[in-house]
Amino acid sequence: MKNGHFFRSTVGIGLLAAALVALPFVAALGGQAWVRILDFAILYVFLALGLNIVVGLAGLLDLGYIAFYAVGAYTWALLASPHFGLHWPIWAILPVGAGLACFAGVLLGSPTLKLRGDYLAIVTLGFGEIVRIFMNNLNAPVNITNGPQGITLIDPVSFGAFKFSGTTQMLGISLSGPQKYYFLLVALAILVIVINVRLQHSRIGRAWQAIREDEIAAKAVGINTRNLKLLAFAMGASFGGVAGGIFSAMQGFVSPESFSLIESIMILAMVVLGGMGHIPGVILGAVLLTVLPEVLRYGIGPLQMALFGKMLVDPESLRMLVFGLALVLVMRFKPAGLWPSPERKRELAEVKP
Repeated sequence: MKNGHFFRSTVGIGLLAAALVALPFVAALGGQAWVRILDFAILYVFLALGLNIVVGLAGLLDLGYIAFYAVGAYTWALLASPHFGLHWPIWAILPVGAGLACFAGVLLGSPTLKLRGDYLAIVTLGFGEIVRIFMNNLNAPVNITNGPQGITLIDPVSFGAFKFSGTTQMLGISLSGPQKYYFLLVALAILVIVINVRLQHSRIGRAWQAIREDEIAAKAVGINTRNLKLLAFAMGASFGGVAGGIFSAMQGFVSPESFSLIESIMILAMVVLGGMGHIPGVILGAVLLTVLPEVLRYGIGPLQMALFGKMLVDPESLRMLVFGLALVLVMRFKPAGLWPSPERKRELAEVKP
């Protein structure tokens, strides 16, 4: 039995690895835009897993999570662009970005330790807007962020002479910039997932879940709820900082417009839709909510032309309508998410009778 289980697991991992390697080449058949969509799907996996620590494990509703994404993005932009004449390498910038985002998470967590539910959501929402407005106005009297114009000519990720921008020939295979970023992001995603799994099943992860279920009871059994809440904010923010740095390098440009409230809401929707507290579910939610809108964007227009011979509704408006309706239906019929944890499924099964 053990040998059979090991064989099936090995075959499953092998097939998954082969699919991940082939995916960017298959997507490239439809154009490099689809490879970039895959890249952004993985970035949103980083963000959703970071927010899952705060919302899914610790039970702290955070609507300002995009602020940590902005901190990581602007850290890379300031340390790897002609704006200040600095061109630091990736191994120096990513830890700095993650550290600054972690510090911002502690700053957010410290004054909100006694808040929960709607009150916490309002405070974190305000924090996210403060960071965006701060980035938008920090161009006078000293020009730090270049204000609403943003920062351009940002250095791509590079390791020595190997750059992730442009096309490179490797082993007779032509790799575009988005394809090279895809493989870098997959490697980072595996590391992030391993860290999340280890955290969730550690004593810290179990303590977070105890706080989520009943903070008073958790405090009564000796859990230091104050420090663990701050740790949840800090750990979640650090993943956002790493994702922001890679986003800045991929885009080559950052501006405050990329870090609006709707982005925070989308990341929260990924966690809730996939299944709060369940890592595979959160990954599924992030991929679906990144790829599905783009499929609708490119598919609704041709579908209307094929059915009616003309455009009846603006594709952008219809895309968001269909997307919103899908979210409502999922929450109506799958309230625990598309892929909830076994514990959550049992809880709902007990409630229904």
